Amino acid sequence: MRLLLFYSLRNLLARRMTTVLTAGGMALVVFVFAAMLMLAAGLERTLVDTGSPENAVVLRRSSETEVQSSIERREAAIAEVQPEVALGDDGRPLAARESVVLFTLEKRNGSPANVTIRGIDEPSLALRSQVRMVAGRPLRFGAQEVMVGDKVAGSYASAGLGDSLRLAQRDWRVVGVFDAGNTAFSSEIWGDADQLMQAFRRQAYSVVVLGLRDPAGLDALKARLEADPRLQVEVLREDVYYREQSEMMATFLRILGIALTAIFSTGAVVGAMITMYAAVANRVGEIGTLRALGFGRGIILTAFLLESVFLGLLGGLVGLLAASLLTVIDVSTTNFQTFSELAFSFTLDLNTILQALGFSLFMGFVGGALPAYRAARMEILTALREA
Repeated sequence: MRLLLFYSLRNLLARRMTTVLTAGGMALVVFVFAAMLMLAAGLERTLVDTGSPENAVVLRRSSETEVQSSIERREAAIAEVQPEVALGDDGRPLAARESVVLFTLEKRNGSPANVTIRGIDEPSLALRSQVRMVAGRPLRFGAQEVMVGDKVAGSYASAGLGDSLRLAQRDWRVVGVFDAGNTAFSSEIWGDADQLMQAFRRQAYSVVVLGLRDPAGLDALKARLEADPRLQVEVLREDVYYREQSEMMATFLRILGIALTAIFSTGAVVGAMITMYAAVANRVGEIGTLRALGFGRGIILTAFLLESVFLGLLGGLVGLLAASLLTVIDVSTTNFQTFSELAFSFTLDLNTILQALGFSLFMGFVGGALPAYRAARMEILTALREA
């Protein structure tokens, strides 16, 4: 085996230009494949990290998103007094009534985009421990003030600290910028829920977020609220809710990545096959000599397959290295579930690395299978005579 590895590597080094060109084609395919997987992983991570397993979300039954949901004040009051709900430092239930609307704002480049406007309650900040102020101060409840996520402040006109935002025919002063980490909250604008509901002429909240005394108590809370004839609600763990929000878009990105990769990989596999056929044609004498020295057909087949697989692995490593540079880039796209703009980053995780390397090895194997079989089938006398 050591001899086979040395032989395969030596032949790749002896044909440097061909090796570089073939591996470069495979690297391009792996780069595209890994980039699409990283986009999907980044979207999923952003939305899943938004939710906490210690919180429960109460929304209207059959509503797929917060924007579609409607919770009456009477229903919110019932949800807040359940025994599974934790108490805050002031002894009141740790429950936040929130309203969510979409509003179109102009980005700094002049293009319009939908932004999530979240009306929050006083307990909202206590329930979102990942949120921290990076500039200004938190909003004052009862005032026409808002605070914006750092992704909004950097991307939208009139959304910087001290600016005035025109929302629902009212001017709202931006008094703070917050960082919510790698979550969807960083792409939102937050204001007083009651003030925003008046401005947007809403009579009902969108959701109620409940802090749980014990995460294990969710099942009991869910069963009681969903069985209550006074309510038409659904209860989900917050991280599960946001994971479901990511499924459609993440699936679309993965399908798009597979489709693009399938197209590009055809050319890469053909390139690898041509390279290996050329290698077989140029080394007919070597093959005949190896066969004369006692190396069997299986050894010859394995040696050429290893050479092609090494090409694929080299291309995979280069493609992954190039894709890893994308992690410093922030992108934004429209969430198909809510139709709001969502900013997130490319995420390179272990699953993406394994899939990309596995795909590159597969391309190398497929590209080298037929040439390796041809080399292994050569007769000793024919090979030596052609040499």
